[in-house]
Amino acid sequence: MAIFIDNDTRLVVQGITGRDGSFHTRQMMEYGTRVVAGVTPGKGGQRFEGPAGESVPIFDTMDEAVTETGANCSVIYVPPAFAADAILEAADAGVDLVVAITEGIPVLDMARAHAFARDRGVRVLGPNCPGVISPGKSKVGILPAQIVTEGPVGVVSRSGTLTYEAVFQLTHVGIGQTTCVGIGGDPLIGTNFVDCLAAFEADAETGAVVMIGEIGGTDEQEAAAYVQSHLTKPVVGFVAGQTAPPGRRMGHAGAIISGSAGTAEEKIRAFEENGIAVAKRPVDIVGLIQDALA
Repeated sequence: MAIFIDNDTRLVVQGITGRDGSFHTRQMMEYGTRVVAGVTPGKGGQRFEGPAGESVPIFDTMDEAVTETGANCSVIYVPPAFAADAILEAADAGVDLVVAITEGIPVLDMARAHAFARDRGVRVLGPNCPGVISPGKSKVGILPAQIVTEGPVGVVSRSGTLTYEAVFQLTHVGIGQTTCVGIGGDPLIGTNFVDCLAAFEADAETGAVVMIGEIGGTDEQEAAAYVQSHLTKPVVGFVAGQTAPPGRRMGHAGAIISGSAGTAEEKIRAFEENGIAVAKRPVDIVGLIQDALA
């Protein structure tokens, strides 16, 4: 099994003819993701040429794409000024999941997009995220497929780069993954740690979870409390930004410390108090997961 995406995922790529959209569409198709359509306004009726002679139709609108192909998932490679509108269009078209890769979408735009999608029962992953991959089944986004393998560990992370690092370290020692999810580092995201933890708890094939947080906000503390009260599976944690100097501007828009709540020390304390084994370095995740699965 897997969470959020699997063999039944039928994907539409919004912005399929752009530089990033076209590159990553080919990568997703090569992995075996069922890319059924692309959307680029003004290019409807054309076809996108993928690897090995495969091609998919391009539509002007999401409504046309979903109606014609039965798509149930969308991934967005659209510039920041137009990405929130792309999320609105995807949610209105009736897909179940929208994965927003785009970074730099204005917060006010995302507040409206999240509310619109939530009212329609549509899950948004991101924005500013690397996407999601269920090894051996489907890949939606930019996660490098060569570092994953099938296995019993679920991975959820705010940091794209640390997602790659943790997954690579696990795969290197022969520990595979059920699904790897990058939830994104913006202040407003559609799918948080608790959403992913609940999905991993319900997934029969997930035996343990790696949760990678970072400084800023209180999402990690809320997730730690959820682990204590709802999860029966072991969780291993890591918090990035432990050596971040005070006052230094960090890379993610969500990495804003207000008072003591957003510090690495506070998050680590919350993890430990709620039964989550905490890795001091990303490489230490492997040993903790091995212990958890033993």
